[in-house]
Amino acid sequence: MVDFGLTDEQREIRAWVRTFVEREIMPLENDVLRREREGAAPGLNADEVRELRALARKSDFWGVQTPMEYGGMGLDSVTAALIEVELGRTFLTFKFGGDADNILFHADEEQKRRYLLPTIAGERRSCFAITEPGAGSDAKAIRTRAVRDGDSWVINGEKTFITGGNEADFAMVFAVTDPERGADGGVTCFLVDRDAGWTSEPIDTMGERRPAALVFEDVRVPHSAILGEEGKGFTLAMQWIGKGRYLLPARALGGCERLLTMAIEYARTRETFGAPIADRQAIQWMIADSQVEIEALRLLVLQAAWQVDAGRDSRHAQAIAKLYGGTKANEIVDRVMQIHGGMGYTRELPVERWYRDLRLLRIFEGTDEIQRRTIARDLLKGHVKVGETLR
Repeated sequence: MVDFGLTDEQREIRAWVRTFVEREIMPLENDVLRREREGAAPGLNADEVRELRALARKSDFWGVQTPMEYGGMGLDSVTAALIEVELGRTFLTFKFGGDADNILFHADEEQKRRYLLPTIAGERRSCFAITEPGAGSDAKAIRTRAVRDGDSWVINGEKTFITGGNEADFAMVFAVTDPERGADGGVTCFLVDRDAGWTSEPIDTMGERRPAALVFEDVRVPHSAILGEEGKGFTLAMQWIGKGRYLLPARALGGCERLLTMAIEYARTRETFGAPIADRQAIQWMIADSQVEIEALRLLVLQAAWQVDAGRDSRHAQAIAKLYGGTKANEIVDRVMQIHGGMGYTRELPVERWYRDLRLLRIFEGTDEIQRRTIARDLLKGHVKVGETLR
């Protein structure tokens, strides 16, 4: 039989994170909404994030998936997914400190000293720079070039929609180093400090996230700046992209749980024609459909995370979870706004905020179309067979 139960440790961690979110983060929501209405930058400010991370660290909550040898908690993927669900119960984007991009663990000893360890300690901030104006989902189409010049490389190009690019002090930059070989053998990843000369500009969006456009004009880096092996950058990029797509729908799952709870509470108290709208079948069906989809998404997320822990190729399962999570989260928030009526459309409640933020899930780190392409290709080429995903 399949055991869907959580371990005692997982239940304790989930309870701790839920309490942390409810006591420390949710009370900040109204103030953040007020600041945003007044024109301030969206989301938590740097001081608030710093204080929250310091508070969590006092309880030894640091480096959720960072190996214990680097001072982290070294938690498994299922537990990490459970944590993301709880963090998703607030629309305020927050991550616990002590983490570093997974590909930074491929750094050599000197690079670990300069980049990995300071990033884990919270002293440095990185960004993953592969997307370009003409190369989004088609990462193999990148045009940024790095040309060898003695013991150095000179980088020229532009990156766009780079998460954390405005705040980062170094970037993991993917550039073509051998055009003849293409993506497989011709792309290299470089660790490039901001003071090497690259610049960033924020991109305004409809949601909280403010990605960056990065410009590299004759940015010179030493040969020692290569992360991993020369020409093996695309392999690293795919490892980064596939590191945890299940975490994106996991966070959306938490948001959907909170939104549905809000809708249920509102439906019980809002009256029309002498009765609560909760008595209306139209409302009941929206609530029922949302609950079914939430539970289906939960199983998809946890199965994908379980496959990662089991050492299996989880890309197919993660594509399914991300596709389903993105589409259903958008449907659920739309229903919740409909249940709230005019109040849901106002900026007094966080429903419209979630409405804007959740729309991004269908675009970034692999669009819906890319997920469908992956799923269909796996089936058509026989990599995965129908009905055998649990084999």
